[in-house]
Amino acid sequence: MNSVATYIALLRGINVGGRNRLPMQALREILANLGLLGIRTYVQSGNAVFESPDGVEGLNSRIGHAIGEAHGFVPQVQVLTRDAMASAAAENPFPDAEEEPKSLHLSFLDREPDAPDLDQLNDLRCNREKFKLVDRVFYLHAPDGIGRSRLAAAVEAALGVSVTGRNWRTVQAILAMADERRD
Repeated sequence: MNSVATYIALLRGINVGGRNRLPMQALREILANLGLLGIRTYVQSGNAVFESPDGVEGLNSRIGHAIGEAHGFVPQVQVLTRDAMASAAAENPFPDAEEEPKSLHLSFLDREPDAPDLDQLNDLRCNREKFKLVDRVFYLHAPDGIGRSRLAAAVEAALGVSVTGRNWRTVQAILAMADERRD
């Protein structure tokens, strides 16, 4: 029998502007129907923590497909191990930004980029913004707000891969959920 490991699913583009509605109760039911265990969700933007004895392989597409069948749209789903998210948080290159958790963003890449255009991002960067790409995580400190950042809007195109971002507060809350012991 395989050991049970903890995973985190980050969904992109749900419950935004009244589109792609997916209540978290429905997400928990979909994940349970896939045989996942100990399912917990965080806020309405699509963050789930669960356990699975089957490993991470194929979960992205299985979850997306199941949502598509039940709700008529297939969101981008990125599944990470608990340890991968914890490692990304531990490697944060901008620890001073943690004091303003909504200004610090971690974007998780679906794969390592082949030819990221970091020069383009640097050209778009305002004076106070800082960014760094480390393997499959793009860190952005946007002290003036993510909504005002031209750099943030261009990350996916410049990297050439799909990304799913979360602010520091959300990353910390998800990790705390992942570390909770179930009874």
